[in-house]
Amino acid sequence: MANTFSQIYIQYVFAVKYRQNLLQKAWRDEVFKYMSGIINEKGQKPIIVNGVEDHVHVFVGLKPTMCIADLIRDVKNNSSKFINEQGFVKDKFYWQEGYGAFSYSHSAIENVYNYILNQEEHHRKQTFRKEYLDLLNKFEIDYDERYLFDLLE
Repeated sequence: MANTFSQIYIQYVFAVKYRQNLLQKAWRDEVFKYMSGIINEKGQKPIIVNGVEDHVHVFVGLKPTMCIADLIRDVKNNSSKFINEQGFVKDKFYWQEGYGAFSYSHSAIENVYNYILNQEEHHRKQTFRKEYLDLLNKFEIDYDERYLFDLLE
């Protein structure tokens, strides 16, 4: 639409089904690049995609014509298909149902980027459960423990 301008930055966080440690370092970057490609194909701006063995952070610049839920649905569906077609895992690969989506201002881009970039180092000190609950609490998101990811430690 003419004369429509926006700056919308969303960080998605989602996990491997049952929080299994299936995203192996040997091929993880290939999957993250594939996810970035999906985001590009949808006309959105991938800022960074990174994660560890059991979960992923995707930070995007989103245009208002793209629904938050539609983008992450496509990223998850297409990337799980890619992982399965490449034979990266022995059994069938699935992402866990659901995700977190957190919005940021333009001034926060560098901090969020660096946070996502350093996920391996970050998770030497903090569990995914604590990280995820901290995000929910920081953004004052009401949640029901029954509907969180399977956060088995």
